Amino acid sequence: MKPFLREVAEDLVTQLGDNLQHAAIIFNNKRPVAYLQDHLAKIINKPFWSPSFFTIQEFFALSSELKVADAFTQFFTLYQKYNELVLQNGEAKIDPAKFYPIARIILSDFAQIDNDLVNAGKLFEQLEDFAEVDYQFDYLSEEQQEFLKGFWSSYSEGKHKKQQEQFIKMWGRMPDLYHGYHEALKEKGLTTMGHIYRQLAEGKAGLPNFTGTYPKLVFVGFNALSRAEAVVFKRWQDQAKTLFYFDTDTYYMKDTLQEAGLFLRKNFEVNGLLNALGASKSLIKANPKTVNVYKTQGQVAQAKILSTALQADYPLLKAEDNAGKIALILADESLLLPVLQTIPTHYHDGAEKHPININVTMGYPLVASSIFGLADLWLSVQAQLIQGEKDTVYHREVEAFLSHPLTGITELTRSKIQQKLLAEQLAEVPLSRLKAQKGLLAMFFTKVENSAEATNTLQAIFKHILEQQLAHKTLRQTEADLFVATIKELNRLHDALNTYLPGLNSPKELSFILSLIQKAVQGIAVPLTGEPLQGIQVMGLLESRSLDFDQVYILGVNEGLLPQTSVSPSFIPDSIRRAYGLPVLENQDAISAYMFYRLLQRSSKVSLVYNAQADDTNTGEPTRFLRQLEYESGYTFNYLEHKQSISTEQKRPVIIHKDEKVMAVLNKYLTGETQLSASALTSYVNCPLQFFYKYVARIEEPKEISENLEANYIGSMLHFVLETFYGDLMAEDKVITKQRIAEYRKKIPQLAVKAFAQVMFENENHQVSHNGMQKVVLAIVEEYANLILDYDENEAPFEVLALEKKDKVDFKFKVNGVEQTIILHGIIDRIDRKNGITRIVDYKTGSDILRYSNLADVFDTNSNKQNKALIQTLFYTYVFERANALEQVEPNLYSIRNMRKEGTFFIEGKEKLKLNGVKLESIKEEFIGFLEGKLAELFDESQPFVPTENEAGFAFSPYLTLCGM
Repeated sequence: MKPFLREVAEDLVTQLGDNLQHAAIIFNNKRPVAYLQDHLAKIINKPFWSPSFFTIQEFFALSSELKVADAFTQFFTLYQKYNELVLQNGEAKIDPAKFYPIARIILSDFAQIDNDLVNAGKLFEQLEDFAEVDYQFDYLSEEQQEFLKGFWSSYSEGKHKKQQEQFIKMWGRMPDLYHGYHEALKEKGLTTMGHIYRQLAEGKAGLPNFTGTYPKLVFVGFNALSRAEAVVFKRWQDQAKTLFYFDTDTYYMKDTLQEAGLFLRKNFEVNGLLNALGASKSLIKANPKTVNVYKTQGQVAQAKILSTALQADYPLLKAEDNAGKIALILADESLLLPVLQTIPTHYHDGAEKHPININVTMGYPLVASSIFGLADLWLSVQAQLIQGEKDTVYHREVEAFLSHPLTGITELTRSKIQQKLLAEQLAEVPLSRLKAQKGLLAMFFTKVENSAEATNTLQAIFKHILEQQLAHKTLRQTEADLFVATIKELNRLHDALNTYLPGLNSPKELSFILSLIQKAVQGIAVPLTGEPLQGIQVMGLLESRSLDFDQVYILGVNEGLLPQTSVSPSFIPDSIRRAYGLPVLENQDAISAYMFYRLLQRSSKVSLVYNAQADDTNTGEPTRFLRQLEYESGYTFNYLEHKQSISTEQKRPVIIHKDEKVMAVLNKYLTGETQLSASALTSYVNCPLQFFYKYVARIEEPKEISENLEANYIGSMLHFVLETFYGDLMAEDKVITKQRIAEYRKKIPQLAVKAFAQVMFENENHQVSHNGMQKVVLAIVEEYANLILDYDENEAPFEVLALEKKDKVDFKFKVNGVEQTIILHGIIDRIDRKNGITRIVDYKTGSDILRYSNLADVFDTNSNKQNKALIQTLFYTYVFERANALEQVEPNLYSIRNMRKEGTFFIEGKEKLKLNGVKLESIKEEFIGFLEGKLAELFDESQPFVPTENEAGFAFSPYLTLCGM
C-alpha cells in the first residue's frame, strides 16, 4: 500500500512542479525528512533543487530576533524575578533548592498558557479567588467543595492552612511574575518557545515577514494543534500561502466516538483547515490483517520475542530498497537497550549470512552509559563529603572508581590500592590518602568547595578521560558524542551559575548544585549512527509520526503506557484547564490513539507485545486500544504467550573422589606434617565436602573490608580481652579472687579498644577513630566480657593455670584394618583449677548450646542434631589430658548467650555431665570411639567427599555454590 509520504510527494510535485525549491516543508519532527526526500527523488528522477525542511519549532523561531533561552537560564531568570516580588512584599527570599521544583511547574504552566493564548493575568486572578474561597469557607459542604478539593489534592500538603496561605500569596504575584519573567528574558535578548508562539499568533512577531522567502508553506503530518498554531495556520491558509497534508482514515474520522480523530475533526470542522489530499480514505478497514499479540512475563522479556518473531521478516531486508519495511515501535522507551541487545547483527537464509542494519532514531541515553555511571559515582562521593562534612569517603566508592572501565586505572595500581585498604581495614578512606595518588584519582576524590568548582571538576574529569581514550585510541563514536554533549551541558550550567548564583558554597547550596548537575546530565541523549532508509528502524511512538512500515512491532502496549495515564504536574486545576482550553488527560489519550491507529493504516503485518507481569508500575493489562480493535476492526488476532524456559533439572550433588592428588594432601596428616585441629574435625563432621574445599583444596574466602564486623571478629576480640585480663592478673598471682576481678574490671573498655586494633590491624597499639558501628561492636565486646566476669566472680576463688595453651598428642586409629597415627592439636582458651578439679574453658560468642541427645547424633553428618561446641570441647579435653597425663578434667563451655540460664556444663537429656564423674568419663571414652570412626572414614581412599544432607549445614557456608546447592 502506498505510504502517506509517497502520496504527499506525488501531490507536491503535481502542485508545485519546478517551484518546489521555493517551498518550506514543516514537520513535527525531523524523522520524516529523509523519507520525503527519498520519495521526491524517485518521482522526479533527475537532479532538482530541494525544498527547505524545518520542524515546526525551528520554523516558528525564525519569526523572532530573540534566541530561545536554555532551561537553566529560564529557571534562574524566573528565580530572580520571583525573589524580587517576594522582597517587595517584605518577605524573606526563597532558597533556590526549594524553588526549583516549583519553578519547573510554573515554567510548564507558562508555556501552556502561551501556546494556547490564555490571558495569564485573568487565569491566575481566578485561581487566587478559588484559593481564597477554599481557605476562608472551609465549612462548605463536601459537594460544594468538590472542585476545590480537586485543586488542593494536586499539591502534596494540600489542606494545610499554612500551605494554602503561601499558595494564595504565590498566585497573587503570579501575573507580575509572568510579565516580569518575559521582560527579563527579553532584556537579555532571549525568549521562550511558548512566547514565540504567542507573539506570532497575536501578530506581534519581531520578524513578521520571515515567511517571505518561501512562497509556499507545506505542513505535513500534523494532528493536535495548540491554539497558537491553529490561529497562525488559519491566517496563512487565508493568505493562500499553505498546503496542509493530514494523514486520516474514515475509521476514526466518521465515528465521533473514536478518540483518535478528535483533533483532526477539530482541525477541519472548527479551525477550518483544508487537507490537500482531499477526503479521508478507508485504509484500516480496507486492509484486513492478522495481528499477533505477545504476552510476556516481565519488562525485559518483551524484547526477547524479537529474536524469533523477526525471523520471517528478515528476507524483506535483502531488497536493495527496503525503506519502510520493518519498524520496532517502543511505546515504552526504556526497552531500547534490551531491544538493541536482542536483535542479531546477521541472519541466515539457508544459503548465506546477511548483515542486519539497525537504525535508532530515539537517541542513545546517557543514563544507559558508563559515563553516567561515573558521573553518578562522583555525585555520590561529593554528596557524602558535603552532607557528612567529613574528610573521608566510603571504601566501596573507592573500589567502584578503581573498577570503573573509564578510569584507566591499571591492574597493578588497582591491586596495590585495594591491598592497602584491606590490610588497614579502611572502611572510610581519608581523602589525603587518595589525593596522594595524583592524576584522575586525586581529581575525582577532591572535595568541591563552591558551585564553580563543582561544574569545573566534573568537566575536567570527563575531559581527562576523553583525552586519555583518544591517546590510547580506545574511544568509540557514541561515547565521544556523549562526552561532548555532557561537557557542553555542564558548561551551560556553569555559565548560568556564574551569572545568576555565583559563589554558592554552603553544604545546603552545594547539595542543590549537585542535584542540578544530575538533572542536567540525566536527559542527555545522542543519536546513534545508522541509515534511516535501510534495515530495521527502532523508534518511539512520537518518532513514528507520518511514517509507514510493512511490518510493525509495537512493544510496551500496556494500559498506563499506551495511552499514558500520568500527566505533567501543574498548578492549574483540571476544571480551570478545561474552561480555558488547556490540555487535559483526554488530549493525551487522543494523541496516543491517533499515533497507534495510523500505524495500522498501511501496514501488512502488526505484532503487539505487552508485559503481563503486574507490579507497582504496571497493571499487567494490555492497552484498551487492543480491546477496541478486537470488537471493531474485523482483524484476526493470534494470542501468543512467550515464556522463558526454566530448567527444572535438579542439581546433582558434587562428589570429590580421593585420587592421588587428594590422598597426597591427606597423607600429610598421617606423616605428622599436618596436624588435625578441633575446627577441622568439626568441619568434616558438619560436611565432608566443605572440609575438602577448606583443608584439602585450600580454597579461602577472599578477604574483604569488614564494615559491620562479623561475629568471628567479635569472638576474636573477646578472646583477646579475656586473655589479656587474666594474663595481667596471673602475672601478680595465679589465684583469682572475686575482689581482684572486681577491681580490675575497670580496664575492660581499654582492653576492648586494644582488642579491636589487634584483630583488625594486627597491632594492639594502632590508633583508630571508631565510627558508629565500631563503637557498637566495642560495646558488645565489653558486655560479653562482663557477662563472663560476672560468672567468674561467683565461681571465685580459682587458680588460672594457663591461657591459650597449646597441646598436641598422637592419636592412633585404623583405616581398613591398618593402624595409622595422626597428631591432634588444640589451643585451649583457659585452664584453671577449682576445689581440686582441673577445668578447661572454651569461650563461645555464637549460638552454641549445651544440650545434646547422644554422641551418635552429634557425629552424624546428615543429622540436624549436631553440636560442634561439644565435639570441640571434648576434643580439647582429650588432648589436654593426654598431653599432661591428667584424668578427671572437666570440660566447661562459656556460651555467652546461654550461660546465664544453662550454666557451663553440657547436658544430655536432663543430666549435667559434671554431676556424675563416671558418666563424664564414659562420654569421653565414647567420644574416642566416634573420633576413630570419623578419622577412618576421612582417610579411607574409597570414601569420597560428599555434601551433607542437612540443609542447616549449608546455611552460612562460603562454599554453598561449590557444593552444588
